[in-house]
Amino acid sequence: MSRRATAARGARTIAVAAVSAAGALLLAACAPTTTTLTYDPSDGVGVSVLGDENRDLRGINLMVVSAAEGEPGNVLGALANESDNDASFTLEAPGASPVTVDVPAGGTVYLGTETGESVQLDAVGAAPGDYLDATLSVGSDSTEFQLPVFDGTLPEYADHLPAAAPSPSGSPSPSMSPSPSE
Repeated sequence: MSRRATAARGARTIAVAAVSAAGALLLAACAPTTTTLTYDPSDGVGVSVLGDENRDLRGINLMVVSAAEGEPGNVLGALANESDNDASFTLEAPGASPVTVDVPAGGTVYLGTETGESVQLDAVGAAPGDYLDATLSVGSDSTEFQLPVFDGTLPEYADHLPAAAPSPSGSPSPSMSPSPSE
């Protein structure tokens, strides 16, 4: 092979590599930066009180952990207030008393964590594995959403099940063992 043919082949290889690199850079420049996208990093749901276009008042990764339908449930997730004013978030669900959490302006309150706030629904109106119809509101603004219900089946949620309530008499719950008279 002549020197001229070898030089031409090398020039073509460099040209193809340059065009390929330029094309890859062009495609990368057109793609959205995924780290700036809003998403819920776990099994919960996100909800904006003011609608999708205004995310100043929102719930992040919200879920409830309960042993069974009709039982108490711990709310996990976070409430974020990116507005200039303090806000009181109210979570309502059928069959449960409303719960209110105050969030300072520019702040985030974590729910169900060691350093966060404990929020409990007194009765969860959906079985684990289902969704609970819920409303999150701040003042006169509100939005309805589907709140997922989990139980302790998954290890990461087992420690978040509400503690068993004591029996009404204050004595331990009856056991399943036979009594001496049987």
